[in-house]
Amino acid sequence: MDWNKLEQEMVSLRRGFHKYPESAWTEFRTSSLAAERLSALGYELKAGPDTVDLPSVMGRPSEAEIDLHIARAKEQGGSAVWIDRMRRYPGVAAVLSTGRPGPVTSLRFDMDCVDVEESKAAEHRPNKEEFASVNALLAHACGHDAHTAIGLGTAEVLMAEKDSLRGEIRLIFQPGEEGCRGAYAMTQKGVVDGSDYFLALHIGIGLPSGVFALNSKGHLCTTKFDAEFTGRTAHAAGAPHEGRNALLAAAAAALSLHAVAPHSDGSMRVNVGVLEAGTGRNVIPGRAVMKAETRGETQAIADYVYERAQEVLKGAALMYGTEVKVVRTGAGTDADGDAPLVAKIGEAVRELGIFREIRESASAGGSEDATWMMRRVQELGGQAAYMVLGSDIAAPHHNGAFDIDERVLVPGVKALAAIVKALSGAGAPGA
Repeated sequence: MDWNKLEQEMVSLRRGFHKYPESAWTEFRTSSLAAERLSALGYELKAGPDTVDLPSVMGRPSEAEIDLHIARAKEQGGSAVWIDRMRRYPGVAAVLSTGRPGPVTSLRFDMDCVDVEESKAAEHRPNKEEFASVNALLAHACGHDAHTAIGLGTAEVLMAEKDSLRGEIRLIFQPGEEGCRGAYAMTQKGVVDGSDYFLALHIGIGLPSGVFALNSKGHLCTTKFDAEFTGRTAHAAGAPHEGRNALLAAAAAALSLHAVAPHSDGSMRVNVGVLEAGTGRNVIPGRAVMKAETRGETQAIADYVYERAQEVLKGAALMYGTEVKVVRTGAGTDADGDAPLVAKIGEAVRELGIFREIRESASAGGSEDATWMMRRVQELGGQAAYMVLGSDIAAPHHNGAFDIDERVLVPGVKALAAIVKALSGAGAPGA
């Protein structure tokens, strides 16, 4: 394997994904280019609804918005052939069948960006080197551009060394990780069913370049939801008694949500991130929309805080004579890596000798919907692990000035390839 050439390809891929970021369920350009490359490498592919259980989809934009995103993806260099094959749902599952008996190993790579404006500062490297986001209010501020590039690099290495592998390798390119919107629908479609091993990886997460963590722990369970309050408009001075103020109902709910009693068994979080209401200063608002989330250290705690949140919303609506409709837009659960698999990962990564430090675990510090895939594999008798590839970063995750150290891309590929080969009964990848 020509690692220098592969590094150049991966940097180019990563920068291309970075320049044209796509939010959850709109990753048509990213998915299509990944599918095109995987197909050229010789992988068997499924795409779109063949990888997603449509009734389980959460937080997807309207069909009219999807039309706009598909058009943009084609204009920005996406593969029209593969975009059309996706039938309005991004997502790719690639399979490498070795033809030799062995385990089924699945790897997940997320593709979506964050809904944040990228920094315009002159010293921001993507600006200096001309690969900053060209899509307004969208930026790869969490490293998923790197994840997709690492996934494609891993695909190339594994296919080149197919003759030394056993069993089946699945590479899953997932839409909608942000907001925990995509993995559950893919899990319900069965993309990880039959897996003996499941692997996921995130770049950064507080670890510097040269550090690799074998097991990311402490993923918070979460539920994302939109609440729409419906009241009645009226003249604020001439007929205030005829109105039903949806804004006040939503505002009361927002304050009360942040006052939900903590749980004695562990940490929990509530956040109201968006509140929109009103049409004019002299009109009693008849509609208000809230976007919020709840999180819990365990599923039981997450269920507790979500159920209390629903009571708060209903109570606030009732108090102001309004109605409230709640729609779940995303969810993540809890999962932990299996000790035997984590041990095998450690052996494979240490044997490479390319990391200055290998940690047994790292703190996740947030939510991650790959946990649905982990839990599904574990429930069916397989093993799962979530790893962290350290990277120096220019700013915290989800900050518009975020950027990664591209020198960690090849080590990430080498680590994943070595792990897959070890799990399949083969040795480390060629130097």
